[in-house]
Amino acid sequence: MTRRLPASTSLAPFAPLVLSALLAVTAAGCGVTSTAPAPAGAPASGIQRPGTTARTVQLYFAGPYGVRAVNRPTDRPLSPQQALDLLLEGPTPAERDRGLTTHVPPMAGRLTATAGRGAVDIYVPSTVSSGDLDVTAIAQLACTAAHAHVPGGRPATQVDIRVHENLTPSQAPWTIRCGPNGTVTPVTG
Repeated sequence: MTRRLPASTSLAPFAPLVLSALLAVTAAGCGVTSTAPAPAGAPASGIQRPGTTARTVQLYFAGPYGVRAVNRPTDRPLSPQQALDLLLEGPTPAERDRGLTTHVPPMAGRLTATAGRGAVDIYVPSTVSSGDLDVTAIAQLACTAAHAHVPGGRPATQVDIRVHENLTPSQAPWTIRCGPNGTVTPVTG
């Protein structure tokens, strides 16, 4: 049997007690703790000054899950030769800490790159066909060159990269393009 309060009975005297209990339960479950402030790390950095343009160059290094782009700040657009020179210096300590390496081996001779309209000729002091440069090394070179400043205004994925072996201009160089994920594909036809 349910017992009812008479209609003349008011709950008003209990309202402050009910409200206090409700507030106590709500405050206890809100996630606010009594701990002191915790350090959050260094302040934000890297925000460019208004009115300036940020310039970077993309270098491609080998990572645990394939070839990965790294943006390095520059003060001007870099030519393919300048970008490849940075690539040949290898990853920075911070990039190495992220697991990035290079598959481009030390070479007996200077790798050179010449940019033309929508294309880059790379002259390597080794042979691709004999395996001196593996696919990852070729992807690093091609994608770094394609993402540098190449005349002609083509997107990086449409820049023809012509690889010449043994520092010798070839009538039939290895012509490839950098794909959107740091992969290379041969140019046919």
